[in-house]
Amino acid sequence: MRNIKHKIIIALALTAIGLAQSFPPPTSLITIPTASSLTRGSYSLGMRIQDEGGMIGTLEAGITDRFQFGLSFGSPNLIGDDSLKWYPRPEALLKYQLFDESMSIPGIAFGVNTQGLGDFVDSLDRYETKAYGVFFVGSKNWKTPFGNFGFHSGVNYNFTEKQDDEDINYFFGLDMELNPEFSILVEYNPALNENDMTTENMSINKGGYLNAAIRWTFVEHLHLEINFNNLLFDEEKVEYFKRELKITYIEYF
Repeated sequence: MRNIKHKIIIALALTAIGLAQSFPPPTSLITIPTASSLTRGSYSLGMRIQDEGGMIGTLEAGITDRFQFGLSFGSPNLIGDDSLKWYPRPEALLKYQLFDESMSIPGIAFGVNTQGLGDFVDSLDRYETKAYGVFFVGSKNWKTPFGNFGFHSGVNYNFTEKQDDEDINYFFGLDMELNPEFSILVEYNPALNENDMTTENMSINKGGYLNAAIRWTFVEHLHLEINFNNLLFDEEKVEYFKRELKITYIEYF
């Protein structure tokens, strides 16, 4: 009888572990990438609704369990009454996971993200907020009584938007589940590739981009995210931080 009870307890524990792992760590935070990738046979549809009626749509797919590929395209003023303006080209989203995360070491990935945010400045051939370009990122996740807690950090170099500044940059962020539905996201991008004289004149931040968000997974594959971007905004150039809405749907082929 005691052996049967032990087997039942072990079975329930394994089931609980399986349920806990049914929601994998995020493949990105608000803007920064993480070392996690979409699994093979899955795809992600995303829509980012920006300030001033801007919108960016993304489509990403897990080609293997380590490699994901995607494209994005949009407009800085899709919704509104001004003359419609499109971004100059579709942008690429690539990521390959080099090393799996373990108990002792973080997961490591590298990739390319050429999609910036906000308006596109034709004279400087860049987005208002630059893309991350080529990046290396490491992620470490821990299980807490509330759910997953993850810390992510990396370095990046933007090879497409370097007319005004081409410095190497870094970034870091964290995500914390409050329960299976709600997560808090925080990230920081010091924008070291926006600190020369030309860039400082148009920069709308003081000391980089500090972003925060609340992510709500109200059905299994659908994430709704409210972003509070550029919390270190320059009061002399903008009156308030940016509010954005991001919707992500993940499904399998």
